[in-house]
Amino acid sequence: MTGYKVYFKHEPLDGAFASISIEQGGMVATVRLNSKVADHAKSHRNVRQSAKHEAIHLLIGRLEMNGRFRYSSEAEIYEAAEELVFKLEDLIS
Repeated sequence: MTGYKVYFKHEPLDGAFASISIEQGGMVATVRLNSKVADHAKSHRNVRQSAKHEAIHLLIGRLEMNGRFRYSSEAEIYEAAEELVFKLEDLIS
């Protein structure tokens, strides 16, 4: 994801295999992978799938952030959607 500084942490998480927090203004993302998965859930852990899931959250982060603002302008939503479309064009053959 060009333009973002991405940091990775391996630490305990409650109720998730992985998570991401995005600070859109500073273009900084922190991805966390759960270091303390319960024994009964270890067979379901899939690091590759979790990484893909969190990367998609980063991909749509700006659009999601704009959608949460009560007073997002049409131009802001359009710009975020176009950014996502251009990124998807590069990913989809």
